[in-house]
Amino acid sequence: MPLFFYSALFLMYPETRGLFPVSMATQRDRLVSALGRVVSNVDRVEDVVPFLQQLGRDHRKFSVVAQHYPAVGQALLATLQHFLGDRWTPALAHDWTQAYGLVSKVMVEAAEESATTSPPWWEGEIILHELRAPGIAVIRARLNYPYPFRSGQSASISFAQRQRTWRFYSFGNAPRRDNTIDLHVRVVDGGAVSTTLVHGTQRGDILRVGAPMGDQLTLDTTQPRDLLLIAGGTGLAPLKALVEQVAYEGSRCNVRLFMGARTSRELYDIEALSKMDAENPWLSVVPVVSHDNRYRGEHGYVVDVALKAWRGQDVFVCGSEEMVQSTVARLLDAGVPPQQIRFDEFTSAVGREQ
Repeated sequence: MPLFFYSALFLMYPETRGLFPVSMATQRDRLVSALGRVVSNVDRVEDVVPFLQQLGRDHRKFSVVAQHYPAVGQALLATLQHFLGDRWTPALAHDWTQAYGLVSKVMVEAAEESATTSPPWWEGEIILHELRAPGIAVIRARLNYPYPFRSGQSASISFAQRQRTWRFYSFGNAPRRDNTIDLHVRVVDGGAVSTTLVHGTQRGDILRVGAPMGDQLTLDTTQPRDLLLIAGGTGLAPLKALVEQVAYEGSRCNVRLFMGARTSRELYDIEALSKMDAENPWLSVVPVVSHDNRYRGEHGYVVDVALKAWRGQDVFVCGSEEMVQSTVARLLDAGVPPQQIRFDEFTSAVGREQ
């Protein structure tokens, strides 16, 4: 379906091809993911509208303007007609036309409103690039304009060599006065962006940073609660940002951070976190290794170790898609109420390389 859609779009409107990366594989999956989310929530407008508004704001970084939306709508209707065949009736065509009109209206209005207050993307100069472990780097960039984000949020990242290819990463720090951000990046098999960020960038290179997104891993500061944070690999980044936020604001809760890795070499940020642990009595950092018999600390899967410390705290989870799914399932089986489990909605979205 997405292959047909983009073929139709580029044949009918060749000028739109320049808006997309050379490789369309990831982009095709994104289309299916976005359409699926809109259609599956069509009866819950309060969920769909914020998602569409965020899509509209985020599409500014692709240089998408209002004039592009009718082209996309025409290609979408042609795609639906092709695959539905005889089931594509005038009534259904009318309904989809009306629905897409509403979708595009919400996205365009959100983009136009955003354009009055922020750029389509920020530029960040890399001021630190450290290889912390095989295939893992911590990158710090200073942005050219004030960048309002919250601890636990993510943003799409691109760079000069691949300006039309963006991938989502979580920030590894709470907002700072010097306007810098930290990215924790692991090389992903076949991941062009992650590979370049880890092995192909250096100090002085320029990144492009999209608008901050997501609130699933942000804290409700009006009702502080004790926290149990479960990180897998570089999923540590947004959870470390939460720890920094609690420290900056003056702790009103206790925080236990469990950081999981396959081997001790992959505990890439243990030095910084151990220092934070020593300086803050409300914080406890527990590294957990699953596949390293020589490691002298906690062994096993990080969720199993973390559950031993669960005493009703709110639980935040971040890591690979597989790690998040298995961890959340394990938490639910252990009796953790679903309303107390938070995980990054972008973790399972196509386009993240974390």
